[in-house]
Amino acid sequence: NNIVVDIKEVVYMQLKNLSSLPINRYGIVKNIIGEENTKRRLLDLGLVKGTKVTPVLVSPSNGLRAYEFRSSLIAIRKEDAENITLDNIS
Repeated sequence: NNIVVDIKEVVYMQLKNLSSLPINRYGIVKNIIGEENTKRRLLDLGLVKGTKVTPVLVSPSNGLRAYEFRSSLIAIRKEDAENITLDNIS
């Protein structure tokens, strides 16, 4: 019995939140969880369900990453990015 594993499915299972998305790969926002103030701030910036988001820069301390979405470049803290779940990671 051979088991066939789709590598894209394995990568998807490992990349469930925005903070773990590799640079220059993109994902589609599925949900934002966490504190209401933080959630509201991210929603106000346009990071809503269905938004395509791509990490493009990482700070030297690895505490911040810059993400491109809706023709903007926005820095998001790692702990906030961990609360953003993704779909359709490519």
